[in-house]
Amino acid sequence: MSTHDICVITDVGKQIGSLRIAHSPQGFENLKEFLYSIIGPVDKEEIACIVEINHGLLINWLLEAGYPVYPVNPKTIDRHRRPSGAKTDKIDAYLLAKYGRSEMADLRRLEPDSAIIAELKALTRDQDSLVRSQTRLVNQLTACLKAYYPVALKLFSKVQQRCTLAFLQAYPTPQDAMAASVGQIAHVLKEAGHPTAAKVAPKIFQTLHQPQLTADAITTRTKARLMQVLVKQLQPLIEEIAHYDKVIQVVNWIKPARNLR
Repeated sequence: MSTHDICVITDVGKQIGSLRIAHSPQGFENLKEFLYSIIGPVDKEEIACIVEINHGLLINWLLEAGYPVYPVNPKTIDRHRRPSGAKTDKIDAYLLAKYGRSEMADLRRLEPDSAIIAELKALTRDQDSLVRSQTRLVNQLTACLKAYYPVALKLFSKVQQRCTLAFLQAYPTPQDAMAASVGQIAHVLKEAGHPTAAKVAPKIFQTLHQPQLTADAITTRTKARLMQVLVKQLQPLIEEIAHYDKVIQVVNWIKPARNLR
């Protein structure tokens, strides 16, 4: 988000000002000056900031400045838009202000988080974003394998497993995999950390040598290249998601430890 639209109305619903600010330190300073020019040195507790989000730099700034903040689901404002469907950020800011004025009694005030809770929320939001990226890549990789290497999807329970990705890198085409011995397959799996590599390798070898659907040479060559690109993107992403798990666990451990003091 590069800008924010602000609309100020009185307690009787009269609009007394509007402003668009940049999502920047100068933009927030402009907002501060704008609010002061309209309402003066009034007690901030007499102001209600109705917003469509419940986190972010603008929210942090408002809370740190001492303004009461009340988040509203954006879909709520969609329901209050006129049937014509006209939508601009300026219109939405006005509708948000009107909604907040009429429904103030039912809105929940946003309380500033402690530093540790704020860190946990930020970590989990960022991890969720990484997981969504992983899901997109896994879906792409699955579609890619279906196009030229469907037997690979039968060999492992999850495409994003470390041993699956290592196997695909070692044997990027069905022909490469069929040319490998049981011992070679077991070695690749063991190096990737598979707990029962020696036991699983013969089963994989057997599955590979059963009658399979095969793609033409061009499809195999081009899709194998795409597969390798997707695997290279997935590997560090999976590692970082696992690292986030460890960091979140540590922060979760710190939180109750601090609460005991």
